[in-house]
Amino acid sequence: MNLTQRPRRLRTDGVRSLVRETDLTASDLIAPVFVDATTDERVPIETMPGHERVPVSDAVDRVEEVLETGVEAVMLFGVPESKDERGSRAWAEDGVVQEATRRITGETDAYVITDVCLCEYTDHGHCGVLEDDAAEDPRLTVRNDETLDLLGKIAASHAAAGADMVAPSGMIDGMVGAIREALDAQGDTDVPIMSYAAKYESAFYGPFRDAADGAPAFGDRRHYQMDPANAREARREVDLDVEQGADVLMVKPALPYLDIVKEVRESYDHPVAAYNVSGEYAMLHAAAEKGWLDLEAVAYESLLSIKRAGADLILTYFAEDLADDL
Repeated sequence: MNLTQRPRRLRTDGVRSLVRETDLTASDLIAPVFVDATTDERVPIETMPGHERVPVSDAVDRVEEVLETGVEAVMLFGVPESKDERGSRAWAEDGVVQEATRRITGETDAYVITDVCLCEYTDHGHCGVLEDDAAEDPRLTVRNDETLDLLGKIAASHAAAGADMVAPSGMIDGMVGAIREALDAQGDTDVPIMSYAAKYESAFYGPFRDAADGAPAFGDRRHYQMDPANAREARREVDLDVEQGADVLMVKPALPYLDIVKEVRESYDHPVAAYNVSGEYAMLHAAAEKGWLDLEAVAYESLLSIKRAGADLILTYFAEDLADDL
């Protein structure tokens, strides 16, 4: 045989790393942090091994732990001390995320991104103001335009507390525009918006709802999160967010939607983020506990595939575990 094409020539140890197409670094990763106003001590999250809710008093220490691994950015999620129908603690000046943000930005060098949504703050667990008949026979479950005003108030309160970036996650029509208007109105024109631009109604969110205490009290979120069967719709959603001023575009979840990550990367020049969600994290842990998989190896390969598909940023519960090796 006279083979002129031998791809294995570039797989020897000396050259293999030189021709590697995709690199994953700690600075690509964002670590989720859960701050809980209802507890005075750290509470392990049973469905997400290695993660815990921390009281506001421990928020700085928790973020310092993240920074020590080489990860530079965190996403804050809050569990409030009380909930009501409209989620009013979400935009309170002394709310859990607002207080944690002030402490973290004042005492660390972390880049602080805040989740802007209502599901953790409403007593019904949905991401906005409910229709009158939402529990019995909803048409769209959440009143879209009335919710926009609340999202603007939440984002503005986070920015006032010192958030470096805000990240609306509710998939409410017009949310990016409403938040941009609210931020600009109070002079926070330099605070960027990372929009959950293509967020699917996924079965992979289960453990997160335990972590953030945000499961719906009834029904589901099919009326505002995307149908997992749809790909073309994602482009329409992303187009609208770009028109409204989104600075970073997120796809959620990541692994089951790598085709969407790739499509967004190829179609837009904005930074692209992907959320390696709680179910993706939990299932790898479960398989590793059975001895079926090498946890560190499959975690790395999973994040590498997300980066290869086109994500610039990856929000992941594996951030700290992998950062040291990266």
